[in-house]
Amino acid sequence: MNNIHNFFKRRRAGILLHPTSLPETAGNGDLGEHAYRFIDFLADSGLTVWQMLPVGAPHGDLSPYQCQSAHAANPLLISLERLVGQGWLKEGVSPPRSLAEAIPYRLARLKEAYNGFVQKATNAERDAYAEFIATHNFWLEDYALYRALKLAHQEQPWWQWPVNYRERNPKALVEVQTKLAAEIEQTRFEQFVFFSQWQDLKHYAHVLGVHFFGDLPIFVAQDSAEVWAGRDNFLLDQQGQPTVVAGVPPDYFSATGQRWGNPHYNWDKMKKDGFRWWINRINTAQELFDLVRIDHFRGFEACWQIPVSCNTAIEGRWVKVPGEQLFDVLQKANNLPLVAEDLGIITSEVNQLRDKFGFPGMKILQFAFDSNSENPYLPHNHRPDSVVYTGTHDNNTTLGWFQELPMAVQQYVCEYLRAPPYDMPWPLIEAALASCAVLAMVPMQDILSADASQRMNTPGTTNDRNWRWRFKWEHLSTGVNEKLRHLAKFYGRV
Repeated sequence: MNNIHNFFKRRRAGILLHPTSLPETAGNGDLGEHAYRFIDFLADSGLTVWQMLPVGAPHGDLSPYQCQSAHAANPLLISLERLVGQGWLKEGVSPPRSLAEAIPYRLARLKEAYNGFVQKATNAERDAYAEFIATHNFWLEDYALYRALKLAHQEQPWWQWPVNYRERNPKALVEVQTKLAAEIEQTRFEQFVFFSQWQDLKHYAHVLGVHFFGDLPIFVAQDSAEVWAGRDNFLLDQQGQPTVVAGVPPDYFSATGQRWGNPHYNWDKMKKDGFRWWINRINTAQELFDLVRIDHFRGFEACWQIPVSCNTAIEGRWVKVPGEQLFDVLQKANNLPLVAEDLGIITSEVNQLRDKFGFPGMKILQFAFDSNSENPYLPHNHRPDSVVYTGTHDNNTTLGWFQELPMAVQQYVCEYLRAPPYDMPWPLIEAALASCAVLAMVPMQDILSADASQRMNTPGTTNDRNWRWRFKWEHLSTGVNEKLRHLAKFYGRV
């Protein structure tokens, strides 16, 4: 059975760029003028897909794969300039550029914007706010209370809160809802503003034929509103601590594997209520995106369970999960096209699960040149129902990757691509666009010919460079959009 979605019935191409990497604004990119300009750039280049990383509210390390909610968005992505335009915020002084200074600056300005909203919002805007709260009540109220309590306890994780809050004592929660009413309302407002600005941006993209491609982490962070408010959905002990944690065994990225530390799902409980938790999660994803990559798709066939006492991911075991039952339910409840991140240790059972539901898998060209002609990532071995990448957010930039290859492998790459080494990364970009894969995606760093210093993330590390990369418009070479449009048209992707 192949249920390939209509979205994948024509060839397309796009760019992978997280909104935080957009230029110019305080601390990180946001949903303001540079997001609109990037959509213009995509459309001018003949590209129809903007892929991004998860847009949830991260913790202090800024990883978008360990967020404080499976639904709530990152308020740091809110465009302050657009709030000025709405009349809810006064023009500010020159904002700080460093991320450390910009985060408190942005949050303080959002508080000012809420005060402006209270004073100046039209009746239509107040109605829209009330409608947003009612529509998103199933996650928003728990998240707003969770955020208020985290602020009241200096951002400590929920399991370190006083027992009445940790255990969600009904009387204590009623009292704190009054005590922290202002903080709760601020979080509601920030989510309303984000979703409103997002829908405006998404509409603008659709007018120009550009689609939003999101990313859904398979797991949620232990310190998240969903785990705090719904502990029975997870494998936790009486104190709210995981009994086993998630990760992957040793692979291409890490010799000791990756110990993510997320709690595992209580699949038996989730099955009993018809996977309602997942239906709600996919519904939120559909509100934000036109298609979504499911990160670590392999985990829907079997998950790597690591004993909580182990410091690495080497020790662990594969445990079967009801992925087939889950996707049967999701396809009946939702029409969101999904892409399977099927990298790493992939079994025939994982391939069967992916193919049964018609999910395109991923082909990474940087993985193609380390074995022989049967390497599945080499373009001549691609399948049409695939998404091909030069590299992902976890890879080096293509130029950095190429420069770090042994000379013999560089020669092999150049011979295969029939290109001189000094042209890299463009020969690999062209190989992606030429592939039979239905969708070709290129990280923005490769469009800029950026070196290794410009990579987005180095898996298995927690250095202060991860997730902080930003570009500048002046780094785009003259004529890049014309070059992209020519290649996209040449390979049937316009």
